[in-house]
Amino acid sequence: MHTITHQHELREVLHDACTSGTSIGLVPTMGNLHAGHMELVKTAKASTDCVVSTIFVNPLQFGANEDLNAYPRTLEADKNKLIALDCDFLFAPSVEDLLGAYPQQQSRIHVPGLSEGFCGSSRPGHFDGVATVVNKLINIVQPDKAFFGLKDYQQFLVIRKMVSDLALDVKIIGVETLRAESGLALSSRNNYLGAEQQQTAALIYRCLIDTAASIKAGDRDYNNLETSARDRLAGAGIKPDYFSICNAINLQAAAESESQFVILAAAYIGPSRLIDNIRFELGD
Repeated sequence: MHTITHQHELREVLHDACTSGTSIGLVPTMGNLHAGHMELVKTAKASTDCVVSTIFVNPLQFGANEDLNAYPRTLEADKNKLIALDCDFLFAPSVEDLLGAYPQQQSRIHVPGLSEGFCGSSRPGHFDGVATVVNKLINIVQPDKAFFGLKDYQQFLVIRKMVSDLALDVKIIGVETLRAESGLALSSRNNYLGAEQQQTAALIYRCLIDTAASIKAGDRDYNNLETSARDRLAGAGIKPDYFSICNAINLQAAAESESQFVILAAAYIGPSRLIDNIRFELGD
């Protein structure tokens, strides 16, 4: 695996390495890699000829009350994991290389509508930061496909819409969430939790499963289902941010006649804010 830290060098290396007909897969990450990230790389390896993973702790997606400096940086361990999967390139730029000397003066991309609820409300400007850096990585790497975990379903939709709106020549691939045996979605933020807290946090997924089952059984009182789930989480010592039953395409509140659902959840436990979701269609 070749590790590259400057965007101009990456462009040159990819130009030399990727001959005509070579397909490129992009796996953007912020590092502190876990099995979920590895699944993205495996999926990319299976469907493209050359895989570029990126590790960049993006300051543009952190809010004023979020501690950018506390985000875990485990570059050497991450490299070893990528090497074990035979990843072709690791792009690990500095902030200055990717965003210049004054990141806060960086031009931003805003994706209206999909960016503005849920995590967009809780973390103002977060998705502008995500969209800006993902757009920049796509422009640098020029991949045929880019791979994103579906655990952050809102982010996936935001990126997919950005790519469509800006006519970027890349296919966005969603990869299903990997889970611990308890059902807890794998996340770098789980590292902040003790073993008991991780078991408690698994209740988030159980609430999603149970709420989806109620809808499939014919319950259409979505407000009551959402309230019951939030109360159940709070009763276990988990602080809900949101628990919302939505249309899976546009994230609007689900209508009574809805057929394609996503239930989005975010909650605080200990020092971590965890997100999860479940998607289903009636008749599944």
